[in-house]
Amino acid sequence: MRARSGETTQDGQFRGREGAGIVHVIAGLDNPTAGPSYSVAGLVRAQARLGADVSICSAGGSADPACPYPDLRFPIDFAGWPLVGRLRFSAPLRRALVGTRWSIVHDHGLWLMPNIYAARAAHAQGAKFVVAPRGMLSPVALGFSAMRKALFGLAFQRRALAQVDMFHATSEAEAEEIRGLGHRQPVCVVPNGVALPDEALLASAPKSGRTVVSLGRIHPKKGLDRLLRAWGLIEDRHPGWRLLVVGPDEGGHAAELRALSRKLGLARVELRGPALGEDKVRLLASSDLFVLPSLNENFAMTVAESLSAGTPVISTRGAPWADLDTQGCGWWIEHGVDALAAALSSALDLPASARTAMGRRGRAWMEADFSEDAMARRMLAAYGWLWGERDRPDWVLPAAGATASVGRAA
Repeated sequence: MRARSGETTQDGQFRGREGAGIVHVIAGLDNPTAGPSYSVAGLVRAQARLGADVSICSAGGSADPACPYPDLRFPIDFAGWPLVGRLRFSAPLRRALVGTRWSIVHDHGLWLMPNIYAARAAHAQGAKFVVAPRGMLSPVALGFSAMRKALFGLAFQRRALAQVDMFHATSEAEAEEIRGLGHRQPVCVVPNGVALPDEALLASAPKSGRTVVSLGRIHPKKGLDRLLRAWGLIEDRHPGWRLLVVGPDEGGHAAELRALSRKLGLARVELRGPALGEDKVRLLASSDLFVLPSLNENFAMTVAESLSAGTPVISTRGAPWADLDTQGCGWWIEHGVDALAAALSSALDLPASARTAMGRRGRAWMEADFSEDAMARRMLAAYGWLWGERDRPDWVLPAAGATASVGRAA
């Protein structure tokens, strides 16, 4: 049975049913270095600016009291327990979600208990259930901790995904991954929005000269070992250039990379801890080139952040950034050490003025096509379509295919 009609914002976008708003659910926002902590908060912030009745709920951490929308964070049960603590059980979060009326429950991520609570809340309240896998249904992602995900899928996740009214993919490549697993529901393709750094902040961080940076989680999925091997092939031919690898260490991978750097005899490579906030913006703005050697990404927020800071990008085809080439602001390359070394040499051989011009084109591209408000409008329009308030937008792919088992790659 369909619920009554929804409300709309002043510019005609879905706001939420009367007395039943939109809630975004994410397992946690307490890790500021995680891409979803930035991108999901940005989507909620933009939807709130557009007049939507929107909240965000998560487990762990402390909310910002100055947040312009309800940022509701709940304690984690069994915190500190081995294995079970990592699943982020939170009875207070579950009760709050199930006990509140929602028109849209938009879940971000998989394989943790808050993602399951989102499904239960949508079912209990008759809300439309939207799931953004955030890259977690890619074959590469499914290959990590495969047994744990298979067990969690059998116990919880498979049933939750069967309830989905619409998937949210942040790229066409991710939409294809969702379809490749046999999920037949509609798929809304809406990239992450980007908040452009202030020009004054960028001006405070001029290009430092001959610095290449790779920023993000230091994890095997990111392909950083290939980056070091590629750097080893070109370091001697480009004196004065240095490579910075910046981000939080996961599972001791930073030590493995340092050992590899010593084995390769690299002289100008440095691994650093994470950079946050304005420090991150300054680092990206002051670098001459950003490199993403990742095996797989659903979006790669760091690419958008680098372009927004005026820095050209090299990205492997593990991330959906084919237009780096067509927009004239970077290189989209095949996987492999040789391809990465060739792109690095091409970029480093360019005059500084050419790289600067590429960076300007990248920032203009982000401003024109990836603003937070534009992406929020697309998402609100998709919600409205789910409730029958408008025709299907072009960025929503209609239902197709047949459901397959969760946790098995195509």
